[in-house]
Amino acid sequence: MLRRVRDRIDREYAQPLDVAALARGVGMSAGHLSRLFRQAYDETPYSYLMTRRIERAMALLRRGDLSVTEVCFEVGCSSLGTFSSRFSELVGIPPSLYRAKASSATKGMPACVAKRVTRPVRNREAPSLVQN
Repeated sequence: MLRRVRDRIDREYAQPLDVAALARGVGMSAGHLSRLFRQAYDETPYSYLMTRRIERAMALLRRGDLSVTEVCFEVGCSSLGTFSSRFSELVGIPPSLYRAKASSATKGMPACVAKRVTRPVRNREAPSLVQN
């Protein structure tokens, strides 16, 4: 059941998901789902969802053809402020600075390698690929 929730987040990260909707999908309360999810994966469903969104945002920002605001909405965030705050927590720098520096930091790197070395680690543990 928790695996289904995690898989749904992975598939539908850009959709307007919230913990209550995820909980309804597996027939339990939002609080109960959050507790079980945290026990199993060491983070809340919301935190996991935001990490998936930030990972996708990083890839879009590396491309450089979308603005930070466009990326924010493309990955399913409805608040630029929340997106920027969470991005900064996970990646270590604001999305605008990441966008400006990341394309040159991964230039010439195959996309699969760039994705791996720039992937954020949940719970604010990610070292920044792009140095200030």
